[in-house]
Amino acid sequence: MAGSTVLIEDRGPVRIVTLNRPERRNAIDLELRVELGDALEAATAAQDVRVIVLTGAGQSFCSGGDISTMRRMGPDETIPRAQAAQRVIRAIWSSAKPVVAAVEGAAFGAGVSLAAACDRVVAGKDSTFGTAFTGVGLAGDMGLFSSLPARVGPAVARQLMLLPRRLTGEEAREVGLVDEVVPAGTALERAVSDAEQIATAPPLALREMKSLWRHWAADPFEVLDLEVQAQARLFDTEDFAEGIDAFHSKRRPVFSGR
Repeated sequence: MAGSTVLIEDRGPVRIVTLNRPERRNAIDLELRVELGDALEAATAAQDVRVIVLTGAGQSFCSGGDISTMRRMGPDETIPRAQAAQRVIRAIWSSAKPVVAAVEGAAFGAGVSLAAACDRVVAGKDSTFGTAFTGVGLAGDMGLFSSLPARVGPAVARQLMLLPRRLTGEEAREVGLVDEVVPAGTALERAVSDAEQIATAPPLALREMKSLWRHWAADPFEVLDLEVQAQARLFDTEDFAEGIDAFHSKRRPVFSGR
């Protein structure tokens, strides 16, 4: 399945969603944000898909918003445009399935937002990260004010946004924006390998993890209650019974998502 700006490929339980505007370094225009939102929502709905890998075609992950499509606009135009971008992040955050970003080349502006929203970020050694929003008079969107502090801490997030500088893949890993750096050109291969490993985990437990992560900044005592509720739901599943049986039988469990 393919859209003009998004490519879809399934490798077993892993769905690869690829931003496909290499001639624009995968800059996000309105068409791409709509098709990307559609693709991520479809991946979440697909029963055979357990993990999503998000990457970019060509030499870049995502160079940010497509400045060639930007001009001064009133709220009647900008709000629907911004909401279409936020829909992409909502699809990542609300999905019951982990999303792994495979970053090569540039991840600027909205590209940083897109990567930071994912549950795991694997970057090629030659990748480059930069918030870049202030360069065009913007503050940032696509969840950056939540996902970036969650990854690097509030103080570092402020500095990266107030004094935007380009980080190498290794520098991004050092501050927590990236989880692992791999040789250039191998980020997708590693991300898919990681996704295949994640896909062996019980789907219902992954769903609960994704839900609980959304409460990371909540009252810690509220989180305790949410964890109890999640455990109660998971204990009464076939996957939990399978996991216990496999443990006692000293075999690898086969989870079904029931």
